[in-house]
Amino acid sequence: MTQYCVSRGYRVVDVITDVASGLKTDRKGLLKLFGYAVSRQINVVVVTYRDRLTRFGFEYLEYFFKQYVVRTEVAFGEEPEDAHQELVKDLIEVVTSFAGKLYGMRSHRKKKLVDGFKKLLEGVERDERTN
Repeated sequence: MTQYCVSRGYRVVDVITDVASGLKTDRKGLLKLFGYAVSRQINVVVVTYRDRLTRFGFEYLEYFFKQYVVRTEVAFGEEPEDAHQELVKDLIEVVTSFAGKLYGMRSHRKKKLVDGFKKLLEGVERDERTN
């Protein structure tokens, strides 16, 4: 990514990586990026793929950055081949989050719902491989 930015004439302020789901809104790197925008330390945010910045609502983040005259640029148009596995993981996280809100984080019903959803996804994946 650094080489990509330099080839476009950008001065690299920071390289931010978060080891967390694109669904999480409290990622340290994302919050740091917001700080750079608000303090006008950056004018371009470059990401490898759209879903690296956020799984859902990329347009909201683009709008936020535009308010601080910061442009977002996606370096590569297509997601990597393992995007399917990442999507499945994110779906499980969404279901876990909502189930926790519905039934309580330590509830037996939450665990049952999440386990059932995981089994459903495993069945779908098996069906895709056999077809």
